[in-house]
Amino acid sequence: MTNLKLVGLEKKERTVISVGNVRFGEGFVIIAGPCSVESEEQMVETALAVKKAGADMLRGGAFKPRTSPYAFQGLGLEGLKILAKAREATGLPFATEVLDTRDVSWVAEFADMIQIGARNMQNFSLLKEVGKLQKPVLLKRGMYSTLEEWMNCAEYIMNEGNPNVVLCERGIRSFETYTRNTLDISAVPAAKELSHLPVITDPTHGTGKVSLIEPMSLASAAAGSDGIIIEVHRNPAEALSDKDQALTPAQFSVLVRKVRALAKFMEGMK
Repeated sequence: MTNLKLVGLEKKERTVISVGNVRFGEGFVIIAGPCSVESEEQMVETALAVKKAGADMLRGGAFKPRTSPYAFQGLGLEGLKILAKAREATGLPFATEVLDTRDVSWVAEFADMIQIGARNMQNFSLLKEVGKLQKPVLLKRGMYSTLEEWMNCAEYIMNEGNPNVVLCERGIRSFETYTRNTLDISAVPAAKELSHLPVITDPTHGTGKVSLIEPMSLASAAAGSDGIIIEVHRNPAEALSDKDQALTPAQFSVLVRKVRALAKFMEGMK
């Protein structure tokens, strides 16, 4: 991968990306929150719960790319305003997804970190647009994408002048049908062999099963991940999207304790 002029390891030291007071590449970052912003009460209540459990950042979709055009697709601008209220209530910065080049500038006015989702990983116009900002970008790996394709998409962003990219392995499509996707844990150390950028994982989308999120979060920490992003809902049964893969606040609290302990142990082994 000789064409990775900015993403590649010509830069010898590991890059640290700051999002508010959160630093990707120093310690283990845990991002948590619901799949979709559904109401102010739902978002703020969940945000307070994940902060109490030990999350470093919030997540929540104001815009949601859905397979069906009839599924809930988010609250848009109202959702961004609600996320800002959740940030105010907790002091935690938040990441949210942008789907369209036309929305980048005003989503950036609200968000602390802009997410490029798996379906948009190779939306090159969108990559260039977020590359014109200095706002941190969470770049998810496409579900059918190779490591080289993923790295080159980060290169697109950085080539426009934005060095603040965090890579996120979120699971790839395989022939396996038991899990929603196949979380490629090997992508964590592999990405770190190819790039100086921080790498986190998404055990929620990587498995699609509540029972597998905790063990794959632990596996991510053991593999050297710089963090995880987890879906948490105050009442998953009522969630308007991805209810089958959302943790309750109580389940998330248990996960945080275990993952923090393992991440601290792994740090001590370096």
